[in-house]
Amino acid sequence: MDARVKTYEEKMNKSVDFLASDLAAIRAGRANPHVLDKLKVDYYGSPTPIQQVGNITVPEARMIQIAPWEKSLIKEIEKAIMCSDIGITPSNDGSVIRLVFPELTEERRKELAKDVKKKGEDCKVAIRNTRRDGNDAFKKLGKEDVSEDEIKQLEEELQKLTDKVIKEIDHMIDEKTKEIMTV
Repeated sequence: MDARVKTYEEKMNKSVDFLASDLAAIRAGRANPHVLDKLKVDYYGSPTPIQQVGNITVPEARMIQIAPWEKSLIKEIEKAIMCSDIGITPSNDGSVIRLVFPELTEERRKELAKDVKKKGEDCKVAIRNTRRDGNDAFKKLGKEDVSEDEIKQLEEELQKLTDKVIKEIDHMIDEKTKEIMTV
């Protein structure tokens, strides 16, 4: 692959990675510790990821358990969860925090599936924008003693890359939608 196309491949991969992390945070009726990935706790004045202040386990299919390393952090972790968009009220017994995920209704599953499709479409738009930027850059190369055939070849390479990445995004969306719709 041409080095000039490689830079656009890296940009596309960043978009796909962002989508993957976004999709991992969507809960599908089962407890998924990744829903806590973006949460920060006030730990001695600095925002710290929850994973760094306690042990996170999934003892049952629909429950996440957080055991903070310091008991004083229980209130802070609860506050972070309450202020987030997870939509689950934490319960604690003085030493651990439990998050019980309710069973998803059919309506909520369809809503989540629609959300997944929208995130996928947004990612595809970003990929196409990257392709457009690449094609514009390649057209400018024509003014710098690069043959039209070479420019055409770069554009074709970029198009093949775009097609491959879009197919990968479609696969990710289909997998996540299937996971959400499975009762």
